[in-house]
Amino acid sequence: MFRSHVFLAAGLLAATAATAAPQIAVPERPTAEQRADIERRLNDWPALGRYAKDNAALGAPKPGQPRVVFMGDSITDAWGREIGTFFPGHDYVNRGISGQTTPQMLLRFRPDVVALKPAAVVILAGTNDIAGNTGPTTLEAIEGNLASMAELAKANGIRVVLASVMPVSDYVGSGQTKQRPPEKILALNAWIKAYAAREHLVYLDYYTAMVDTRGALKKELSYDGLHPNAAGYAVMAPLAEKAIAEALRGGR
Repeated sequence: MFRSHVFLAAGLLAATAATAAPQIAVPERPTAEQRADIERRLNDWPALGRYAKDNAALGAPKPGQPRVVFMGDSITDAWGREIGTFFPGHDYVNRGISGQTTPQMLLRFRPDVVALKPAAVVILAGTNDIAGNTGPTTLEAIEGNLASMAELAKANGIRVVLASVMPVSDYVGSGQTKQRPPEKILALNAWIKAYAAREHLVYLDYYTAMVDTRGALKKELSYDGLHPNAAGYAVMAPLAEKAIAEALRGGR
């Protein structure tokens, strides 16, 4: 099963087309920061080392206290670490990594999710794929990676919560809607919702709760038009709790 998912991921990556973002180019004279980023990507592209020690020290879930892993990018990574409160009193494990895309998450899904033996996983991913963080891709490739993560979880008895991609806005700063076109977010969310229904997974709809009448991320819920502020996480938390409870009850 695991080998087939690796082959699927490789095939999806090979099939991506340059439709979402410009090709990534290495600068002729990289700054120290750019050089460090290039070396990090070359040495550990999926960032398997980020949580290796934390995972080893975590231990098994306690009886009667279901463990839930949150898999995602910076929106998950910052939750309770830089901004907001991350579910005190629960065995909820944050495994977000800033800047990541779905192929990176798929490659680390086994050590950062499956090996932790959670009862459920919450997957929030796709916005950085649309932005082209790891190169141009297609909606079909993003969808395939999300499906592979869900399949890997289900094969290991883990309940799946698939979250919608959040809206973006240009109210603070600019460029978010250019990098992440709202129509692509809507198209991806439509697929996520339909896939969750078809596969009897729980769909976590952050988008509807956070979008304004102009189709943009509500100004008061973000500090940059992409990432939630404390008020944004306060909107997300009860939605996540409700979705997790539904998943632990057996899903749809």
